[in-house]
This record gives sequence, C-alpha cells and structure tokens, in this order.
Amino acid sequence: MRIARYALAGGEPQYGLVELTADAGEHPDTIAAITGDPLAGPVNYTGERHPLDDVRLLAPVIPRSKIVGVGRNYAAHAAEMGNEVPESPLLFFKPNTSVIGPDDPIVRPAACKELHHEGELAVVIGRICKQVPAERVSEVIFGYTVANDVTARDLQASDGQWARAKGSDTFCPLGPWIVTHLSLEESADLQITTTVADQRTPGEGEVRQDDSTRLMVRGVAELVSYISQFTTLLPGDVILTGTPAGVGEITPGQRVTVNIQGIGELANPVVDEQ
Repeated sequence: MRIARYALAGGEPQYGLVELTADAGEHPDTIAAITGDPLAGPVNYTGERHPLDDVRLLAPVIPRSKIVGVGRNYAAHAAEMGNEVPESPLLFFKPNTSVIGPDDPIVRPAACKELHHEGELAVVIGRICKQVPAERVSEVIFGYTVANDVTARDLQASDGQWARAKGSDTFCPLGPWIVTHLSLEESADLQITTTVADQRTPGEGEVRQDDSTRLMVRGVAELVSYISQFTTLLPGDVILTGTPAGVGEITPGQRVTVNIQGIGELANPVVDEQ
C-alpha cells in the first residue's frame, strides 16, 4: 500500500491511497481519498478518486516530534568524507520545519556556500515505543519513504556540530509517499539512486549515487532499536538511515532526484535564498 498526503488546487491537505499503472488494477495512476490520518487511527475511503496528475503531492508525513538522522552508516561514504565508521551509531536531529515534499524547492541559505545532496531510505514509525528489541522492530514500523538529507557541508565543517548544517528549513525532502508493504528483509536490499540535472534539461542528469541498502553498516532493525533505547519514538517520527557514497554539491538551477527501488522517486529543484 502507498499512502500519500496531497492537495487539490485550493484545497486542504488530505491522505489518500495511490494506485499505479504497475499495479495492474482498475484505477491506474490515481489516488483514492481516505478520512483522517492513518498514523493516528483507522481510516475509511471517502469515495473520491483523482488522477495523480490532478493533485499536488505533499510530504507524506510531518513528524510530530522528531527526525533522527544516522551519520556514516555506509563505509564508502564515511571514507569519501575522510572519516572512519563510528563504533556506535552517530545520530543527529533535524526539526520538522526542515521537511518539504515532492517538487518543493530546496533553499540554499545565504550563509551556505557548499550544499550537498544525500539520498537515503527513511523509516516512518507507526506507534509509541521505547526500548524496542531488534527482533520486534517490525511491529513499530509504519512504512518507508524516500529522503534527501540535504547538508550545508561548509557549515558542518565550521560549526563543530550539525544543527545548521542538517536542520535548516527545506533540508529534509520526503516523498513521494509511504509504502507499508515492505518487510524488514526487503528494506535491506533496495537500490538507492541519486541524479542531479540542470532544470532546463532534466532528462540529462548525472548519476551521483547508485548503491544498495545492503551496504548499510547497521540495518533498520538495529538502528530503530538503538535509537529507542534513549528516546521515546512517536507515530510519524522519521529515521534517516544514512547515505551511500557519491554525495556531492547541488547548486541553484539544478534538480536533484532520489529514487529508491520499490518505493518511488523524490525530485526537488534547488534555489537560492535570495
């Protein structure tokens, strides 16, 4: 199942279930409206259905409390940044004000001179939980989505901590929807591809990242369990599981696209704050 947040022209955000042509169903490339918030309780179909081309997809979740990022969780990425893999998960927080959705612009702050993309698998938590054993992590996962852990690389180097570098507004694109049908085992072998293109010629992009989640140093179960040992996770919280090698600079006028096998594609233009 694919759960999306969307809005019709002039309308309020609402949730719906997405059906794609690849599903070979009766309603290809449409979204069926549902009542309420699926992260908060039971929902029902409203009877409304819209072509995907007629709606604006929004960030599929706005975390109620937090986004937890994991640094250096791919050995090749740690090496390309001149770092070792940490002995225990390296964690940081991003505020929910950093979240944007598909096609929303990533804004390069005036203070930033070197902005980087980081395509990642994101885990969406589905229930209140604390101190979750690794073997029970599947019980607390609502689903998975695509993320771009946008990073102001120069501010990361100069600040000595990552609040500005990782937490600025627009630095956490999420989308296009949440998939709820992937198992933990399936999440451990998904291809992540990040492409950067000139917005004027979006079909001629450069592939920057192209690796599998099987290269993660620590998998989803270990990460969720570890994080839950020190902080209570709430429905809608998001965990970013780290980025593969191939991160690089993105500049205004470009469009960055992250595609994760079995989930979908998340694309955002880059603009200057001015």
